[in-house]
Amino acid sequence: MIIRNMDTKKLDIEKINKGYQKKEFSAQELIKSFLANIKKDKTNSFISINENALAEAKKIDALLAKKKPNKLLGLPIAIKDTIMVEGLRATAGSRMLANYIAPYSATAVERLEKAGVIVLGKTNCDEFAMGSSNENSGFGPVKNPIDPTRVPGGSSGGSAAAIAADLAPVALGTDTGGSIRQPAAFCGVVGMKPTYGRVSRYGLIAMASSLDQVGPLTKTVKDSAYLLQAMAGFDEHDSTSADSLVSDFPRACESQEKTLRLGVVKEYATQKIQSEITIAIDEVVAKLKKDGWKISVVSLPNMDYALAAYYLIMPAEVSSNLAKFDGLLYGLRKEKRLSLDEWYKSVRSMGFGEETKRRIMLGTYILSAGYYDAYYKQAQKVRTLVKEDFTRAFAQVDVILTPATPTTAFRLGEKTSDPLSMYLSDAFTVGANIAGIPGLVLPIGRDKNNLPIGLQLLANYWQEEKLFQMGSYIEEMINTKTT
Repeated sequence: MIIRNMDTKKLDIEKINKGYQKKEFSAQELIKSFLANIKKDKTNSFISINENALAEAKKIDALLAKKKPNKLLGLPIAIKDTIMVEGLRATAGSRMLANYIAPYSATAVERLEKAGVIVLGKTNCDEFAMGSSNENSGFGPVKNPIDPTRVPGGSSGGSAAAIAADLAPVALGTDTGGSIRQPAAFCGVVGMKPTYGRVSRYGLIAMASSLDQVGPLTKTVKDSAYLLQAMAGFDEHDSTSADSLVSDFPRACESQEKTLRLGVVKEYATQKIQSEITIAIDEVVAKLKKDGWKISVVSLPNMDYALAAYYLIMPAEVSSNLAKFDGLLYGLRKEKRLSLDEWYKSVRSMGFGEETKRRIMLGTYILSAGYYDAYYKQAQKVRTLVKEDFTRAFAQVDVILTPATPTTAFRLGEKTSDPLSMYLSDAFTVGANIAGIPGLVLPIGRDKNNLPIGLQLLANYWQEEKLFQMGSYIEEMINTKTT
């Protein structure tokens, strides 16, 4: 979309901020342009639109006339539909919550709105964030804007696709096993999963409470830094929120020091990875070495078991978290009451999709008498081993470089009949969730089909500034190479 001779595709946070300062466009003009794009959208990225967005933009214009804007004032943003925004629908991509209106806003949204962002609407996602392709939504699949025959990734596929399709400059997603980072890789945008506890989970419709994190999807690494800076910090409403120092994340993006120690994972060399991804990452590593960065090999011996542990812990927590959606206090309601058992069966059968039912049943089985010790308890032991692997690795290096995904975006319907194959697409991302460490994904190239290739950076707990520093350097290196 062109507004006053400016292409909205090229607008990041700093360009929007400068545009306001130079009066190149107003907040109302910017919001109108994105709403027009959304209206014409064919990716199915949005579930609902904020009807008050233009009215909010008018208020922002009044503020812009009086003072110099902060970086986020008047910034349009899309919000994944698992995150509450007061007065807007919060469906979590499920027919179970098709008509649910959020009575309050998530803390992450509240903090961004306090900084002046304007919510465009709620983005499509896999039902209750359960999926790696955004094909499990009760409101239809999302299509990858780069190739509509391909998936955008999941579960935050709507948020990633919205940025790639120029429907929003930034978005929020959630990451339970890679649900921000994998869509970022598939759609060619930047995705950040913060340290567990860095961003409040209050107002998030939970999938797996010990794994879920709210994070940004953006066009640039620095945009992610700006959003995380505004959202991060302790929240008394969230018992899992940590009172940890919040660094100046945007400033970290400007560092030119080559003091960080980088690591590549020994075990990943034997994984089945699309050759073009391996080549692209090898080229990045080679260029970093040439530029003077110190790179060594680290070992994560238990990472092969991380995926299995994740798919035991996650459904167990899903089973518990979704038990409340019974049509009595929460969820879909039926007009005619049946017996209690029939009522539960009918409501949950109609309200939940197939993947959600699968994970609820798996989780219930895992937590059942006689199987808890054999499965769930063992998975938690593996979780400890994975954490210990990262602790040892980060004693040697500051940032670990890995593939974001084993392949680029696969075709719609390609893996829907093979859940195991679908789950394997999370192979490189679940480790960060199991351990609770931060991860950043950024695009580093394209394959022969012009599909984006993503690189993942991992750091130790509370070390997001190292990811922003390294990510910004690689981003500039890639952009310099391609221009």
